[in-house]
Amino acid sequence: MAALIAWCTEVEGFLVAGGATLKQAQEHIEEEIDWFTDLFIDGMTPQQAANEALSD
Repeated sequence: MAALIAWCTEVEGFLVAGGATLKQAQEHIEEEIDWFTDLFIDGMTPQQAANEALSD
């Protein structure tokens, strides 16, 4: 669980770097936590996950 939280924190940073506000990034991760968890389990890097989220 701690690894997932750390991973999501890294994703958050990439989302912010991609143009989201910190609040938007946090809300998106919270709303799509199941999807992000699947990406984590599949071995996607935080940067890859953020790129996927930003491309939607």
